[in-house]
Amino acid sequence: MNPSTAFATVLVDAFVRLGLRHLVLSPGSRSAPLAYAAARAADSGRLRLHVRVDERSAGFLALGLARAGELVAVVTTSGTAVANLHPAVLEAHHAGVPLVVLSADRPHELRGSGASQTAEAQPRMFLPSVRFSADLPAPVDPRAQAPAWRSVVSRAVAAARGLRGDGPGPVHLDVAFADPLTPSPDVLPESTTGLTEVAGLPAPQPVALPRGERTLVLAGDAPDPATGRAARDLAEHAGWPLLAEPSSGARGGERAVGAYRLLLDALDSQGPLGAVERVVLFGHPTLSRPVTRLLARDDVDLVVVSATGAWPDAGFRAARVLPAVTVDGPASEAEHDFAARWDRAAKLAADAIDAVVDDEDALTGPWAGREVVDACAADGSALVVAASNAVRDVDLAGRPLGVRTVSNRGLAGIDGTLATAEGVALGLGPTRLLVGDLAFLHDVNALLPVPGEQRPDLTVVLVNDDGGGIFETLEHAAAVDRATFERVVATPHGVDVAALCAAYGVPHVRPATRAEAAAAIGARPAGLRVVELVVDRATVRPRLERITAAVRAAVLDA
Repeated sequence: MNPSTAFATVLVDAFVRLGLRHLVLSPGSRSAPLAYAAARAADSGRLRLHVRVDERSAGFLALGLARAGELVAVVTTSGTAVANLHPAVLEAHHAGVPLVVLSADRPHELRGSGASQTAEAQPRMFLPSVRFSADLPAPVDPRAQAPAWRSVVSRAVAAARGLRGDGPGPVHLDVAFADPLTPSPDVLPESTTGLTEVAGLPAPQPVALPRGERTLVLAGDAPDPATGRAARDLAEHAGWPLLAEPSSGARGGERAVGAYRLLLDALDSQGPLGAVERVVLFGHPTLSRPVTRLLARDDVDLVVVSATGAWPDAGFRAARVLPAVTVDGPASEAEHDFAARWDRAAKLAADAIDAVVDDEDALTGPWAGREVVDACAADGSALVVAASNAVRDVDLAGRPLGVRTVSNRGLAGIDGTLATAEGVALGLGPTRLLVGDLAFLHDVNALLPVPGEQRPDLTVVLVNDDGGGIFETLEHAAAVDRATFERVVATPHGVDVAALCAAYGVPHVRPATRAEAAAAIGARPAGLRVVELVVDRATVRPRLERITAAVRAAVLDA
């Protein structure tokens, strides 16, 4: 019996028995035993195997599948291949997404010897950003060791799913294999000895909050749909305004407020809308400076709802952290009045934004954000939104329509955006991605076709302003001369996206008018294609200023 084959087979079988449904593989020689075991499991219908050449894209593809609600593993060979997973592991850690990393390694005795593709730090590479890690030596006696291997897998799956109170997140098994690495016909008999079924902790009992006449519910990014549902349920039950980021899972219903980041600094006939006494926070808010300022105010009672040992509090003002909350009794007249003010302001703001967005014929980021949200709401597709301006355009111009939305907000980076969207589409079905040009180019290798691999039903809506449009809205644009800003901040590139897509075999269209673009965006996603919207980066800041002024005037004058 080939010990490496037996080792890999037991590991893959144990993960599948504990709920693994997708495995993403970047091929290599040292990881071949895991590849062969995964291929056999896929051939027998026990899991879905996805093969990718680029390890960084493989990691984010796995992350996207995990964001779709699946237990997912990603497999690489040893050396720098493992390091390429680090961005995805960091995002999974900070966002709380379950992700299993299986890195193949040389036998332990080769560490420090100068052996090819052997990094002494590989078993510890992701610490402290993993919920669980194990350094598994090359097998000696598979029959005797198999129960221990299954036990390690049980612990890894429980940790990834957050079943013991630490919250979901990534785990890492570094698995050493000795030659031979090719399959042998002999396999261990099937067994479950060593597998452990780990039950989750019971749902926490909610703590009753007192009524508060000026209370907001704020919902930040939350990969677990239950978090968004809890935020929305509280807002609707209590009658409190709901400020929900696109990827919160709460952005819908009668209490959800669009364009809230402009309203927090706005005045209506009764005074500042941001005159808030209390905020009840769910998830991880990251999108806007007005929200950041709100959460850092001394005069706001901040209640954070988190069932794990971690909670967001970047302003250092959290008064209480509670596992779950509810509210008793009917709303007071003052609460009704406060909610009515926010509801009226939200409608006025949405109409004002639409008026500015529709007052020009050019293709723009806010127009694209509104269009993709409407298209996804119309046909039930999922939406993935890239960092920087893309997610902010959706947050600002997209109405809260309850669209299933994913965005990598754990660290809010642009890496892996295309691969994440592909993972979401493979897990959930037809999906649209709204992405800027720098994020698109940063992950363009995710478009690389692999023969025999399924292409996702994904429409990539690319807002191409030839550089970092978000920096036009920040202080950097006015801090230095234009030449320096363009070179070291905005970074225009001039890439021919049509030619790039042709090289990867991906259909591409570049609509010239809003009517053509709306038709391309609105078509239900089928296969992988790119819809490129060429926009003028110089108009980004003045347009945002017009939108801000229009919203504030509409709310104040009503």
